[in-house]
Amino acid sequence: MSVAQERHQVIAEALDHVRAIEAEQGVSKESLEAIRSVMIGVASRPELFPADEFPLPEDGSGERFDVLSVDDDARYELYLEVANKDVSTPPHDHTTWAVVTGICGLELNKVYEGDGGPKGEAPLKVGHEVEVKAGTGVCLMPDDFHSIHIKGGELNMHLHLYGLGFEHLKGRRMFDMEKGEYRGFEYMPD
Repeated sequence: MSVAQERHQVIAEALDHVRAIEAEQGVSKESLEAIRSVMIGVASRPELFPADEFPLPEDGSGERFDVLSVDDDARYELYLEVANKDVSTPPHDHTTWAVVTGICGLELNKVYEGDGGPKGEAPLKVGHEVEVKAGTGVCLMPDDFHSIHIKGGELNMHLHLYGLGFEHLKGRRMFDMEKGEYRGFEYMPD
């Protein structure tokens, strides 16, 4: 069996387990923790994600996303992010649940308290930070705000599993900390 075939099989089995967890438990912090455990198991198999199969872009952008799996109805979309550049996002939500697990490198997730108020009048503040690296992950509910921070110079590979694929996420919000207001956040990975 090739690495690609084994990767596909491992991911398919993990996502079957994820679907069963959500079907039995719904979407809650506890069910996302169970999903995170499943996805840490996948991420703990770095040999399934060789750098030569997922090279950094030749254009020098230093970051790429690959869709590894998505259901026909756009549910359970799994991305592999590969980066070696500085990445820093503003606080944002996803409007769906998300679980991010580490293969290698370090992705710092700042998870914020509060919801910013209807128009951004209630500033968000960092509630806690999660270092996503090999053997760890972060769970995010649909209305959680988080920001991502990666330092360049080392290879980072992380699995991002979303309850619904990026193309179908509507109404996402980014919080502008300086202006104290929301803006639409329709970011789509390449």
